Amino acid sequence: MKGYLRLVRWDNLLFLSVMLWALEKWVAVLLLVRSGMYELMPWWLLALLTAAVVLIAAGGYVINDYFDIKIDRINRPDRLIVSTSVSKKTAMHLFEVLTAIGLICGLIVAYYVKSLPLTMVMLLVPGLLWFYSASYKRIFLIGNLVVAFVCALVPFTIALCNTALIEKTMGEWARYVPVIKELVQWSSGFALFAFLTTLIREMVKDLQDLEGDRELECHTLPVVWGINPTRICVTVLIAIVVALLAVANWYVLPFDHSWGSLSTRYVVFGFFVPLACETALLWSAKIPSDYRTAQGLMKFIMFLGVMYSFVIMRML
Repeated sequence: MKGYLRLVRWDNLLFLSVMLWALEKWVAVLLLVRSGMYELMPWWLLALLTAAVVLIAAGGYVINDYFDIKIDRINRPDRLIVSTSVSKKTAMHLFEVLTAIGLICGLIVAYYVKSLPLTMVMLLVPGLLWFYSASYKRIFLIGNLVVAFVCALVPFTIALCNTALIEKTMGEWARYVPVIKELVQWSSGFALFAFLTTLIREMVKDLQDLEGDRELECHTLPVVWGINPTRICVTVLIAIVVALLAVANWYVLPFDHSWGSLSTRYVVFGFFVPLACETALLWSAKIPSDYRTAQGLMKFIMFLGVMYSFVIMRML
């Protein structure tokens, strides 16, 4: 059982679940109530949406390890699961079952809320995860962008569901409901954060896996450009994240912009300080375990990004 939990990355799946529930309960519901409406998504629908996202992601992790056996034998032989704890045949069956059930759950949600965009997302993501694992991850930058794009779609599922439910409830009058625009704006903010931080984490992961990727001729950023150019690229992305957070906190968000406000303190100590530490870890890293530490810190920063939804709930 432990091998299977590691194979599907149970901690990442828990993170996805927390993200969906936090964005729904702390952001979407709050925006709906402020606009004079009420919570539209019943608990079972949110549970079904969460199951869809989690199961499709779990299938993606399984098929990724299935195609990465040779690379993992070089990069992380102590953490190799497929072909050791789990056979290749079992891993393929597990991918098929997880993806199929997740897809069914997602299509049920899309059918219930009558959302064509959500249907397209549910059909697109499993295909992207398959082709990423089979080939895209070995193509220069394409693999990184695909993973970042898929992660960015997760916050949008909440906006798509709630928007569709508003349209289903109010019919043609939905176009006059301003909360739809607010839902899209907030989801876009979280999606952009998810895209950039995932892209950073994927590049750091490529630095960690440099030896195996080079051996098997994967055209990742560190293999093609080298270590220091990749560090520079990651540092630039971190600077972009910091700049966007600063602009959002002090010029865009409808919050108290003073230095003592909850939002400002969270942005400074929850984002700026950890991102500075991430940059320091990146440039001081010398061995794969150093990059693993930097990658773990990036995952924690992504979690802090989700928890910013609690700040939104307190300040709106």
